[in-house]
Amino acid sequence: MLTWEATGVGSHPGQDHLEAARVVFGEVPGLPYLPELPGRGVGADMIGRTAGLLIDLPVEVQPSGWRLTGRPGRDHQRAVDHLRRDLDGLEEVGHAYEGPLKVQVCGPWTLAGALELRHGDKVLSDHGAVRDLAESLAQGVADHVAEVRRRLPGVTEVVLQLDEPGLPGVLAGTVPTASGFGRLPAVEEWRVEESLRAFPSPIVHCCAPSVPYDVLRRAGVRGVSVDASLVRRRDEDAVGEAVEAGLLLFLGVVPGTDTRLPDVGVVAKPALELWRRLGFAAERLAEQVVLTPSCGLAGASPAYARVALAACRKAARVLSEDPEAGAAG
Repeated sequence: MLTWEATGVGSHPGQDHLEAARVVFGEVPGLPYLPELPGRGVGADMIGRTAGLLIDLPVEVQPSGWRLTGRPGRDHQRAVDHLRRDLDGLEEVGHAYEGPLKVQVCGPWTLAGALELRHGDKVLSDHGAVRDLAESLAQGVADHVAEVRRRLPGVTEVVLQLDEPGLPGVLAGTVPTASGFGRLPAVEEWRVEESLRAFPSPIVHCCAPSVPYDVLRRAGVRGVSVDASLVRRRDEDAVGEAVEAGLLLFLGVVPGTDTRLPDVGVVAKPALELWRRLGFAAERLAEQVVLTPSCGLAGASPAYARVALAACRKAARVLSEDPEAGAAG
């Protein structure tokens, strides 16, 4: 039986990293995570935070966004400092914790579509540059995971989440060039599959339409994290094949911004109905489905962020305690 039940996607509102960590450990104790606070500014955003992990590929901020540069500067150091502060907070809040812990980083393809080369277009425009970026990121992530394990010796497993909201556009050839006047060519599926295999059993999060379930399944990822409201009927065959292959399904069932949340049975309903349509046994639902907010919580209020995580955890109990009754209701 999967004991994770529920977790968050990653980002939180505000600038208080200690409070964010307390909320995470308090509301989703089955699978807490290292929260991200992009509202703190440069270097705390998804791209900058992950770029700070790269090995031998320093970055800086230009008017057009993040760019590779010759040597580490102030912007790179800000990203490193934000993450170090977050790890300090994680260690303080979770020092006695024992169990699995999730960490999130931007995936190689979304990162390649956002970072610019030192003198030219986006990294995504150059296959060799993408390969170097993916290798650097894989090593940086390995070092990051080792640091988390060192700081929290009670962690039994570090679950890696790769955030890939840009992946559908990479595969479809809709990522704009650095100038914005053109589009970069579509990337072959085999390149994506090959690059993702460099990361240890990741959960791939994609809160965009047209999630490439088949590509991710062939890449051997551990699970897929999606917004349940964006799963269309035409996606369900691919979702079913992924589930049949043993992939975990992280389903976003509550909005990422403030709203009045319904009863937990209604929150659980998208997962229950999807499972019924897929035709899998009810007892497998709680073994392969983890409930989350639909995306990150950076745009929410701190109070709602806490409520949203609690709602996911409570709704997950519906899946595990009596899925047949929940489906019938």
